[in-house]
Amino acid sequence: MALRGRLAAARGAWLVFEDEAGFSMTPPQARTWSQRGRTPVVRVRGRSRRRVSIAALTCYKPGHRSRLIYRPRRDDSRRDGRKSFSWRDYRDLLIAAHQQLGGPIVLVWDNLNVHKAADLQEWAATRDWLTIYYLPPYAPDLNPVEGIWSLLRRGWLSNVAFSTPEHLVQTIRRGLRHIQYRSHLIDGCLTETGLTISP
Repeated sequence: MALRGRLAAARGAWLVFEDEAGFSMTPPQARTWSQRGRTPVVRVRGRSRRRVSIAALTCYKPGHRSRLIYRPRRDDSRRDGRKSFSWRDYRDLLIAAHQQLGGPIVLVWDNLNVHKAADLQEWAATRDWLTIYYLPPYAPDLNPVEGIWSLLRRGWLSNVAFSTPEHLVQTIRRGLRHIQYRSHLIDGCLTETGLTISP
């Protein structure tokens, strides 16, 4: 991975990690305080199967502030029937990231089948600003985006009874915006993986 970091720096590219996660109306549980003998109860609607998928990119480049770019996708049963991102969604996310970062991208992501879709690979092959590497099979500890999900679930989403899907989306966006403006949190997610990027 150090070699990939040197390659990104040598080309003046951003080293970008990607991951997708799903969030449902059922909140993650976390510990909290209460009066002795009064266990706090959080009531939620147990039948809601609606979920939100988020694809996120953590972006690193020596000498630049680390960035977080994300896109939500709601499972509203009115689109193409998919609950997760399609190859076109990933294509659009990468195009937007290229425009925001203003430079070439060395992308590192997992072996999800949609990441290896023929249409996406064909599109990527024609983009000279995009180089793709795959993480080893099942290596979430090497992906800094996993740290972003952990911050989100332990912070903004824990012990919240979501009343509507819109409430869930607003809370996720608020949490991700908070992280976006604090590059030290994004840097900390990279540090947690044990990976380093040097000029």
